[in-house]
Amino acid sequence: MVSSAVVEEEDVVAVVMAASRLVMGMSARALAEVDESLSLPQLRTMVALEGCGPVKLAELAEVLGVNASTALRAVVRLEAVGLVDRRANPDSRREVILTLTPSGATLVARVLRHRRREVAKLVEAVPPEARSGLVAGLRALLEVAGDRSVHVPEAAEEFRRLAL
Repeated sequence: MVSSAVVEEEDVVAVVMAASRLVMGMSARALAEVDESLSLPQLRTMVALEGCGPVKLAELAEVLGVNASTALRAVVRLEAVGLVDRRANPDSRREVILTLTPSGATLVARVLRHRRREVAKLVEAVPPEARSGLVAGLRALLEVAGDRSVHVPEAAEEFRRLAL
């Protein structure tokens, strides 16, 4: 016999997974509305740069949870279309500092505004009596996620706070 706590946990996991798919879908639609040529991983890279830039490649890779070569490939593609800028670090010529270009920052802002509007529409449709439970549950989930977060470079601390 399965205990009610296990069933409840499975239900919560299923709902959180469904909510995750919902948010990913909303992100994909927002990106497609604003710029069809970018992928979600490229948008994620740009959002990370918007939140924590200017940063070194290794710090960006750490924030994204990928290796440096994966982060570099994304940066090279974004640089090629004028959305990311790579410059030598004035303090150490061997290091490269990454930032969004003004076009990149504008694009990120547009996509996030679009996504926020979509989320707001959904929240508006949630009955008011259910919203407080939704807020409490999501805050608890985010708090637990914060406790398990990986080390984030000091330069990227603000991105971590925004992501949570």
